[in-house]
Amino acid sequence: MINKPAGSTIIMVAGDYLTINYGFTTFVIPKRVKKGLFVTNYPRIISIFLNALICCTININIMYPPFNAIAAFHTFILKKHKQFLCLLITVFCAGLLHSFSAIAQYQIYKPVTGLFTGKPVPLSPDPLVNMEWSLPKATDDLETYQLRPVSFSLSPSNSFNMESFQKSNVIIVNGKGSIRFDFGRVSAGWLEFDSDDLGDSVLMSISEYNEPAKLNIGTAHQFKTAVAIKYGKTYRLELNPLLYEGVRFGWIHVVSYKKKWHIRNVRLVCQVKPTNYRGSFSCSDPELTKIWYTGAYTVKLNLLKDYFGAILMDRSDRHSWTGDAYPAQAASMVAFGNFDFVKLNLHNTANLSNDIASYALYWVLSLVDYVNYTGDTTLANQYIENAIKKLDLAYLHFGKSPRLNFYGWDERLGAGFENPNREAQNAYSMLSIRAWKEFSELMLGMGKFNEAKKYQQYAIEKMNLVRQENNWLNTFGLHAAADAINTGLIKEDEYNFLFERNFTDRVNRISYSSFNEWFVISAMAKIGRYDEAISAIKDSWGGQIKYGGTTFFEVFRPQWNEVLKNNDAPPNNQAGYTSLTHPWSAGVVKWLSEEVLGIRPLVPGFKKFSVMPHLARSLTSVSGEVPTEYGNISASFDTQTGVGRVKIPAGTLAERLLIPLGKNSPMSLKINGKLEWKSDGTGNRDILFQATGYEDFLVLKNLKAGVYAFEIKYKRRIKQPTLQERPWIYQVNGIRQDSVTGGNWKDKYGSEGVVLFNALKNGQHIQKLPPYLNDFKLSRYKDVHTHVPTSKGLLVYNGSNKNILGAVATKDYNICEQSMTIDLPTNDKNRHRISLYFLDHENEGRRSAIEIFNMNSLDLISPMIYVRNYKEGKYVSFEFEGPIRIRINQVRGTNVTLSGLFFDKIK
Repeated sequence: MINKPAGSTIIMVAGDYLTINYGFTTFVIPKRVKKGLFVTNYPRIISIFLNALICCTININIMYPPFNAIAAFHTFILKKHKQFLCLLITVFCAGLLHSFSAIAQYQIYKPVTGLFTGKPVPLSPDPLVNMEWSLPKATDDLETYQLRPVSFSLSPSNSFNMESFQKSNVIIVNGKGSIRFDFGRVSAGWLEFDSDDLGDSVLMSISEYNEPAKLNIGTAHQFKTAVAIKYGKTYRLELNPLLYEGVRFGWIHVVSYKKKWHIRNVRLVCQVKPTNYRGSFSCSDPELTKIWYTGAYTVKLNLLKDYFGAILMDRSDRHSWTGDAYPAQAASMVAFGNFDFVKLNLHNTANLSNDIASYALYWVLSLVDYVNYTGDTTLANQYIENAIKKLDLAYLHFGKSPRLNFYGWDERLGAGFENPNREAQNAYSMLSIRAWKEFSELMLGMGKFNEAKKYQQYAIEKMNLVRQENNWLNTFGLHAAADAINTGLIKEDEYNFLFERNFTDRVNRISYSSFNEWFVISAMAKIGRYDEAISAIKDSWGGQIKYGGTTFFEVFRPQWNEVLKNNDAPPNNQAGYTSLTHPWSAGVVKWLSEEVLGIRPLVPGFKKFSVMPHLARSLTSVSGEVPTEYGNISASFDTQTGVGRVKIPAGTLAERLLIPLGKNSPMSLKINGKLEWKSDGTGNRDILFQATGYEDFLVLKNLKAGVYAFEIKYKRRIKQPTLQERPWIYQVNGIRQDSVTGGNWKDKYGSEGVVLFNALKNGQHIQKLPPYLNDFKLSRYKDVHTHVPTSKGLLVYNGSNKNILGAVATKDYNICEQSMTIDLPTNDKNRHRISLYFLDHENEGRRSAIEIFNMNSLDLISPMIYVRNYKEGKYVSFEFEGPIRIRINQVRGTNVTLSGLFFDKIK
């Protein structure tokens, strides 16, 4: 038996037998029938027939006794040439037994047509990772499969009898309550169950994290909880016209109860674009292997019928975002080799920049990337003028601070759409230089010498112009520095300076989004800092897996794991409601294949390519494949055993191949069993030894098509010194929370100053600022001044609180209004203490997260502070020095409500 989704129909051919797995029922039939009938086409005919009959009733209750009886009859009674006829009878009877609801759903459901013939990959979250389709194409429609829950939790436990759930997917309902189901991974799907005796009121919910999701206004369904739509005996949660959402967890809420009834066949119906894993990756660090497959799965979930999607959870921005597609398409080509679909998306987004200046340039880089991987110069010729318009506009923009709209969610980049600032402008200038240079190289390879010369000159001219600015290196933060290094035009002394200034702080070398972090680790690789890049990958992408992620997120900070439990609701912020399945985070897939496995094209289409693996100090082996139009290039290397293997497809040339040694001292090299090199200099003189800081190689050149097995004998093995991991360093300390004092703050807080927000009326605070603060600035907030029924927790002023709540609050559920900021431009360099007072006056379970930044550099200077349980008021205090920005993020509850600031001397 194979591990397969419930309710799906999988057909496999092995030897002389045809195996049909339908849900949890398996039919095994001899492939060859009497007189050779359908010897060649038998599996395909059966597949088509089942798709037409059984699969249109994919929700059939396979535990239904009459169906089981027919299955038993089919399996044990049928003989030889009667098998095919009886199979048709089985299918026909199964269809008759199914309810009308399944016929209605035929318009929506199309079952998976692939086969589980690939190799299992335990580190992949994709349940179909080893499923293969026959020649999948960009024009293929979406298909569906089903998942059963891997675990559940009850509230209260006595309302549900789960004894038969694991065996037969049946639940007995004995009262009101909720069941939370964990399906083990995020999927693009919708939640369903069957019942033939439901007589109560039932709601259903879904989410990517462990609470029912709530999102912003403007969506088809803002709250991911609703009454199920009934189709015969099937109940489905329908939240938007396309049905699918990002679902890891699902709930059934019984809100009224009259008598005992049954829940049957709880399932997640998942959609998938037929896509094969043509690429692969594995290394000696399982975490990195898991990161590669998680990134690939993130992209796969967002492959829609006609284009690359941008997000699973519907929150009103479900359309193709051109810049987001750049890393998603790059990862897709490396993992799936679905070049025709990438080509289609390039068509779809050719004139769509989403009004974001950098996204137009990312489209050009996507075009370059696509042509380099496929050799499709026809498409490049088709879009040369389109690309030229984008590149020339960037030339006109250069140095003039154009309107960027967006460069990334990181605070240092203007926090998304809030205020793209100087750092974003510097980064955009460097991105422009990179785009000109890479487009020039593509044009040169295509023989377009005029275009190649023009854009090479643009890149050199503007890079020289930047160098003329005094102190320019000191004005570049992490993102601008990364984009500068990625131009390939930075000198050694310049990139060493940029690295030491921007890439050595473990906290601040992590961008808020994995989208921007891809450019950071790419820059590290360009200057040979592979150890640091791998460390950053494990902090950023590995941190998301540690949180419990089975896909990668829109934004993430490693500090979340210090205060959140697995799969807890994440902070919502300037990015709005946080997407936990965002394919723009998948650039790491390409990075691992090109930098660690080391396979990359040197000319369009891999006609010439290089294999230059970089294992740094932390890895001892790597293996994998990269798809090309000529076939897969595969490579494997192990520095401990000295064994390696490379397969070069016909029509290609490995112009440069480096065999990694770690720091082991090689004595000899055999290739396909023949001694080719010895350390004493004898043998093939074209094989060279190359040493770097932490990696040594044997270098081979111009290997033609074929399979090459390598065997290295070492004089001695040298254990690499491990990378000394940098600590997390924060400037803010003395963090504490007080939930005892409540509103009676006098004599305990505010000895140097106080701000009571909107205490007198809307827009009128009571405030006395400390001597080191002339003013403060609030952004992205709303005023609150309202009468509340209870005085509990309200801040006291003038001896009373008069049941008036004064506060500032985030503007939920507006799009991207889930956080607010407070800037405190202090005028001295001393350390001070500040306390923030939160009150959840409605007792609705508000939770908030605080981030603190240096107001000048916008570097993060504090671990995330998580605030919960403040229904009776809570003070959050910390010590700081210098100007700071406080960003307060909503986690759960209607919004964040902040009632006051209190300034005190440090005791």
